[in-house]
Amino acid sequence: MEAPRHDTRGIVDPAGLLNRVRFRRHEPAEPLRRYVEWYWLIDWDLPEPYASHVVPHPSVNLTFQWDGADEEGAPPYCEVTGVALGLFTRKLTGRGRVCGVKFRPGGFRPYVPGVPVSRWTGEALPAGEVLPQATADIAHGIVTPADDHARVAALDTFLLSLPCVPDPQADLATTLVQHIRTGRTVRRVAYFADAQNMSVRSLQRLFSAYVGVSPKWVILRFRIHEALAHATTHTDTGTGTDWATLANDLGYADQAHLIRDFTRTVGVPPAAYAQGVE
Repeated sequence: MEAPRHDTRGIVDPAGLLNRVRFRRHEPAEPLRRYVEWYWLIDWDLPEPYASHVVPHPSVNLTFQWDGADEEGAPPYCEVTGVALGLFTRKLTGRGRVCGVKFRPGGFRPYVPGVPVSRWTGEALPAGEVLPQATADIAHGIVTPADDHARVAALDTFLLSLPCVPDPQADLATTLVQHIRTGRTVRRVAYFADAQNMSVRSLQRLFSAYVGVSPKWVILRFRIHEALAHATTHTDTGTGTDWATLANDLGYADQAHLIRDFTRTVGVPPAAYAQGVE
């Protein structure tokens, strides 16, 4: 399995976020890496509110949060967030902290066997409704330690304590999403299904049950991640982005289709986004 990547793929205006928060990624314990891509930790102490925006990955996240770092007024809590279909926005105010678990696509299903991951698509709900073991005491023990080592150890301890049923179909879903993410030639669901010796319908059922979204959605989402990364990188270097060439590289019929998808997902056209990043 891959180690945590160091890119900011999916984060809208990453410089704007990273200038305001402490953001880190850590590997989980080795037995968990089959299911968990990485832990992500964020701390902030802001003089004024800030809205962070993310174009989500096809992953379920389990988060332990502490808003205001004030146990009496705002005790720690935990949530399960399914794959968000649109732009995910979180308003950060005052002081706060999040310890998050990003499951691999397909990696959450073994912890809740028998329940299609699509049940939580577009939803954010108290973690105890999905994982009864995720109590307020667990949230407190994970989010309140001062150092990363202790928080990561607490996350490992909690996840290793959960019942988990290995499932070859979950592993297959993880592998297929990884192929889509790294394979720039994966552009059509029908061709991809044929390459995997699967019918389109079988592939769609697998993704619904284990990833939570369709294979077409995954292909389109990774295209937008790529476009965001290009816009950010080329803005940082002052070179600008050739959107027509990028559209062709990503498999779009033309530049207009890329602009339409980007605008619908991010909320602004790509050129306007590139001009607005910090």
